[in-house]
Amino acid sequence: MPELPEVETVRRGLAARVLGRPVADVEVHHPRSVRRQPGGGRELADRLVGQTFTAAVRRGKYLWLTLGEDAGAPPDHALVAHLGMSGQLLVQEPAGARRAVDAPDAAFLAPAGERPADLTATLPPTVVRDIPLTTAHLRVRIALADGGELWFVDQRTFGHVMAVDTVPTDDGAPGGLGSAAAVVPAPVAHIARDLLDPALDRRELVRRTRARRTEVKRALLDQSLVSGVGNIYADEALWRARLHGTRRTDVLRPDRLRALFDAATDVMNEALAVGGTSFDALYVDVDGAAGFFARSLAVYGRAGLPCPRCGAVVRREEFMNRGSFSCPRCQRRPAAPR
Repeated sequence: MPELPEVETVRRGLAARVLGRPVADVEVHHPRSVRRQPGGGRELADRLVGQTFTAAVRRGKYLWLTLGEDAGAPPDHALVAHLGMSGQLLVQEPAGARRAVDAPDAAFLAPAGERPADLTATLPPTVVRDIPLTTAHLRVRIALADGGELWFVDQRTFGHVMAVDTVPTDDGAPGGLGSAAAVVPAPVAHIARDLLDPALDRRELVRRTRARRTEVKRALLDQSLVSGVGNIYADEALWRARLHGTRRTDVLRPDRLRALFDAATDVMNEALAVGGTSFDALYVDVDGAAGFFARSLAVYGRAGLPCPRCGAVVRREEFMNRGSFSCPRCQRRPAAPR
């Protein structure tokens, strides 16, 4: 499923493309996509039509558009989207409109060993092009007053959208990345802050992680502890920090945990710089363009290939009904307790 870099890429696209644009109409094409809306598609339309998108906000893997009758209205409700396994938010401009989108520089597509050392040193250039959008798997269509449209497309229908009330954050800090308002949609209130959130208390995160007394990879994936990290970036961060995912959090020194969270932050920022990780057409940005960080992965999905650091063969192990990838030399499995 899309992780923090992919969802943040979508959030940035929405911030650039739909803010200040009033909603004219809403069509629901599949009931599963509004299953979290108590009143279904009718309630969703009632809460959106006539409202204007005022901010695009994200916390972890959740993103939302705050709503108001005008751009200065307080964000007392929001349109929340969870992309699930295959959800996409696509912007369709009025007929004849052209849109500027980021195109990856050739260096970002180069094989491992041929890429620049600092992937975030330069951003891809911007080009103008038309990207055809398809109505296949279109689940919710939000028509904008100026003729544009916001589509929720979801092949597997695991994702959903819902218009909900907002509540104050526990700490009074901004609710998530992309907004100055100290509110968060009620269904998202239990989701922890993420590693790109300036309001995240990293010292407290380390303390809480050590108190969990669990395997370190399980802690990374615990969205109530720190949000936004999924299987891909957990494996990449653990490789960078030279930790095996079964290491216990309660025996790891605080400095090792800080280094792990720093590694996760770095790898997600690098992925964000190239639009995230796309293995297939299920994840794309608001214009239907794929991300290119898959070419930069060190261990995830690379079982049987050499570790780019030491040359040992990357292994795949079973973990929570999925695969976990690591280097047997750089990330030695801890000894079994006696």
